Amino acid sequence: MDYDQAKALIYYTFGSAGGSMMSQMILGYRYLSGINVLKNCEVALNHYKKVADYIADKLEKSEGIPVEKVSLGQLHLIGRKGLDQDYYKALYYFLKAAKAGSANAMAFIGKMYLEGNPAAPQNNATAFKYFSMAANKGNAIGLHGLGLLHFYGKGVPVNYGEALKYFQKAAEKGWPNAQFQLGFMYYSGSGVWKDYKLAFKYFYLASQSGQPLAIYYLAEMYASGTGVLRSCRTAVELYKGVCELGHWAEKFLTAYFAYKDGDVDSSLVQYALLAEMGYEVAQSNSAFILESKKAKILEKEKMYPMALLLWNRAAIQGNAFARVKIGDYHYYGYGTKKDYKTAATHYSIAVDKYHSAQAMFNLAYMYEHGLGIAKNIHLARRLYDMAAQTSPDAHIPVFFALMKLETMHLLRDILFFNQFTMRWKWIKLDNAVGPYWDLFVIGLIVAILIFLLTNRHR
Repeated sequence: MDYDQAKALIYYTFGSAGGSMMSQMILGYRYLSGINVLKNCEVALNHYKKVADYIADKLEKSEGIPVEKVSLGQLHLIGRKGLDQDYYKALYYFLKAAKAGSANAMAFIGKMYLEGNPAAPQNNATAFKYFSMAANKGNAIGLHGLGLLHFYGKGVPVNYGEALKYFQKAAEKGWPNAQFQLGFMYYSGSGVWKDYKLAFKYFYLASQSGQPLAIYYLAEMYASGTGVLRSCRTAVELYKGVCELGHWAEKFLTAYFAYKDGDVDSSLVQYALLAEMGYEVAQSNSAFILESKKAKILEKEKMYPMALLLWNRAAIQGNAFARVKIGDYHYYGYGTKKDYKTAATHYSIAVDKYHSAQAMFNLAYMYEHGLGIAKNIHLARRLYDMAAQTSPDAHIPVFFALMKLETMHLLRDILFFNQFTMRWKWIKLDNAVGPYWDLFVIGLIVAILIFLLTNRHR
């Protein structure tokens, strides 16, 4: 999909506002990765920043909720896991839970009244009441809520000192929104002296829990070199993370359900669009669909080359499975020429960088047979052992691979080499038995093991 096609599809699907932002993401990703343009971090930064600013503005108007364990009330409040957003049901379940003593429910009732909605009209006094009830139980969300009331002067006079106190208590309990708020106070100098080191500390803490505004402000700091050494690359990666929280990410669900319902072409188009925007998961999913050859909108001979391109993009973004896949494509010649040397290079990257058991096994096999790399039995043994140690799923394949390796090594020593009388040349088994002689040996080993086990139980 070229840029003009992607842009047309975006504007058709999302309209001009969402389409404009998504187009900026596509351009940002292309300049970041050097796709059909020269790599240029600064240009990528400008494109991603426009989208991140747009998302941050929306998040600041309605604070996001980083929820790990959610109640029925929370699900109805934010509309997740197949439940539509329903403020009345949310309030019903929160009140029921609060009556039973749930501090979290009390805090979320406070949040509903603070923000206001059809079921709970905006009321600072009611918000203060429920936040206080939750805070008295030591609840971090309640403490954070009281901090917000004092910070913005909602129902109480603006008091940065009180806000700071409540935010600190909530932050100590690990609530990421409070950690972000502390970072923002030190970043902007709201009621405290500006302190970029402390701002960075709290933004970083909050970002570890995925707090989107904390990630955004970290990006701002790296982009401008405020309190940290300027880093265009780090800023771009952080902005990119914020951009990927946009409402267009909902396309993942529609693409998934389309695939599940058997509409493979529709699923592929949606994943491909998200892949163009730089979503690594969409790149992997698109490659998987292309590899299955179930799609009908693309000629079959183009599917493997396109899949390889997408696996490569996903691998560059840190997907270990994609890195192994690139090795497989070069090993078997899928969508490209067979190239053992390149396959070994990609397997090596997957081993060194991601400790992939599959890559270890594949690389061991290549060292065992000298495919694309110098034959090295000792390295082959070591990599087979590493694969078994890394993943329990590799135990059985490694067992048979080592049995075959040791059996063939023994045959060399006993049958084909005599250093005192005459030298026998090793017969090329590829010519004698066929290209899959190693599978023949594994089959033979399995047969012998079955025979021995059967006789043992008689």
